[in-house]
Amino acid sequence: MTDPERRRRRPAVTARALFAGDERSDAIGRLLVTIVCARRMRHAAMKLIPLTVRGHNTSSYVSRPPTVTSHAYEPIVAGSADATTPRSQVSAEDIEALKSRIKSLEEQLSKTNQRPVRSSDPTSRPELRAMNSPLCEVDSHLFGETQVITRSVVHKSRMFGQSHWINGVIGLCRDVFEMLEPHVRDETSDVLAGMQRCKALARVIKSRRTPSWPSPPTSVLPSKDVADELIDCYLRTSETVYRVLHIPSFRRDYEALWVSDTAPDMAFLVQVKLVLAIGATIYDEKFSLRASAIQWIYEAQTWFSEPVCKSRRSIQFLQINILLVIARELVNVGGDTIWTSAGALLRTAVYWGLHRDPAYLSNRTIFVSEMRRRLWNTILEMALHSSMACGAPVFISLDDFDTAPPDNYDDDQLVADAPVPKPEDTLTQVSIPIALRKTLPIRLAIVKFLNDLSSKSTYEETLRLDAEFRASYRALCRTLQRYNAGTRFSSQFPIHMVDCLMLRYLMTLHIPFFAMAPHETAYAFSRKVVVETSLRLWCTLNPSSSIMAAHSRHDTATTDQNDFERLAICGTGYLRMFGMQSSLAIATELSTQLQEESLGPVFLRADLLSMVKESKEWLFRAIEAGETNIKGYLLVELIEARIAGLRQGLARDQLVVLLLKAAADAEARCLRILEEMAAHGQTESFVNGPGQMGLDITPQSMDDWDLMMTDVLLNQSTAEPMNWVFNEIPLVPLLPS
Repeated sequence: MTDPERRRRRPAVTARALFAGDERSDAIGRLLVTIVCARRMRHAAMKLIPLTVRGHNTSSYVSRPPTVTSHAYEPIVAGSADATTPRSQVSAEDIEALKSRIKSLEEQLSKTNQRPVRSSDPTSRPELRAMNSPLCEVDSHLFGETQVITRSVVHKSRMFGQSHWINGVIGLCRDVFEMLEPHVRDETSDVLAGMQRCKALARVIKSRRTPSWPSPPTSVLPSKDVADELIDCYLRTSETVYRVLHIPSFRRDYEALWVSDTAPDMAFLVQVKLVLAIGATIYDEKFSLRASAIQWIYEAQTWFSEPVCKSRRSIQFLQINILLVIARELVNVGGDTIWTSAGALLRTAVYWGLHRDPAYLSNRTIFVSEMRRRLWNTILEMALHSSMACGAPVFISLDDFDTAPPDNYDDDQLVADAPVPKPEDTLTQVSIPIALRKTLPIRLAIVKFLNDLSSKSTYEETLRLDAEFRASYRALCRTLQRYNAGTRFSSQFPIHMVDCLMLRYLMTLHIPFFAMAPHETAYAFSRKVVVETSLRLWCTLNPSSSIMAAHSRHDTATTDQNDFERLAICGTGYLRMFGMQSSLAIATELSTQLQEESLGPVFLRADLLSMVKESKEWLFRAIEAGETNIKGYLLVELIEARIAGLRQGLARDQLVVLLLKAAADAEARCLRILEEMAAHGQTESFVNGPGQMGLDITPQSMDDWDLMMTDVLLNQSTAEPMNWVFNEIPLVPLLPS
């Protein structure tokens, strides 16, 4: 007796399981079940035909009869109709009814399905997804496989692209804070209380430093000896890389300020104060003139915010604008908005025609033409730099301007009669910007690759850009070495600066694939590049490092080494960020090595361990120099403790205890410094404005601070594991779900 044919349910279950947890409409689920059942009732003779996926260039394969039109759906199970499965006995009317039902469901699907179907083609456009967390991710395809990398991070209503320092190391940060989160959520937690007290003191200190607004510019300057030193600090550092001033003219007008009995030109006085503010960052190791620098920037910002009039359409106005952007970033006066300020500066320059080479404009003197080229060159550098730092699009291409690089003139030549540019291999005051300009195309391509919305972020493109960058970097190194072998630079500061700027592009290019390298051997090259480049960056930023001492021929640091190290520690701009990103990348590498499976002991490189330990002290020196934000130092302290715990083989609960102790110790150490700053007042009397918070912190006021910050930090509905330290609740994602 023949057994009755049993209905096979497995395909339907499989169809449902494939999309379990995927929040699609019920119509999609019903459609999948219907399609699977329909396949079972079709003829056994099936053949594979290409199925074009909507929005992609790829073709997948599904089992369909040749008479049925393929539709844009992701294949469910290839060859789901088993050859041994007996054919179902159904009528033609049943088949037609099923076809009609399928068509109806397909129409519903086209209306409800808003997500593109994922393709396995490496050339297809990446699929961008908004997560419930503030991470936005993109699929990166390598050899037909899909890997998810961090595309951007949403924080404080801002979106940081791949070039931002948090990308690539966010996994390590999250692992640490997820272990601590259950313990710091308790309002009695010593860690949370310490963080709150540090934040409260930081607010007091910053409020005492902050001038009143508006702060109209005055003619008050520091003593001439101090002012002269600050001017020299600026000219031997920032001005060597970012050309803004015509130095002979500036020095002439500056000296006139001290001997003239007439009222000074306010625009030039603002320019001088911005130069003083930038020079103050390397005046001493403690940034003792921080409050004065903030005051000078506030005065410049007040002057700059006045209604624009025609008299300001001049080279001097652009110079002030550039100096203001540089000073704000280094002194941290609205430093988080530098990208928007640099964008406004770029558009102002374009509006005034600096993007057109002076050769195409009306007759202009050599002085005016070269100053326009120099300023445009600096504005381009600032646009790229701000885009890299903020993880934002650069919004400019090589087709948007035709201004040539500056000619190889020294400053005093520009005011001579009929000057002739010096040969390209002759060192001048503009040689560094000219050499750096030659690398602009590849650096611009890297920024667009990392931060542009339309970027595909494929690994093949990463390797291509890497090869182009290395060729450009080698040419730059040969040029600078040739200069140094001849006339020699008066200071090595521009060499260190250019090296850091270039290495940052190389490291950031590979950072998106760094976290995946331990799981995908294809990305091993990126892992090596990030580690070695981070180490080189660190040694350049920290010449006193023990790693450098083993290879240095000199026992004492030179003036330019001190300048560069002071700028990295006292200034709150890009150099500090470079050091932070490098140390976190190395810490991520060490943690990864310790967590990899091994039957024997794990041997870690001594130089990498030294770098993590030194970076902790390096960041603490920044706090001693007046930095009130302890988050960077606390983060590195926690990560170093985690590495130590992993090396000891501690269990998770023991590791949590170690992390809590490290956090408490770090906060206590920072608290002592902040209390000293608040008590002794690293501020100057003229900075204090009316109605600002006093230094007396009573238990009642501290309770008020704690209560307010606890409400913000411990919002149970939207709090993320890192919010208690980063002090921000993620806002609505900028991308649709």
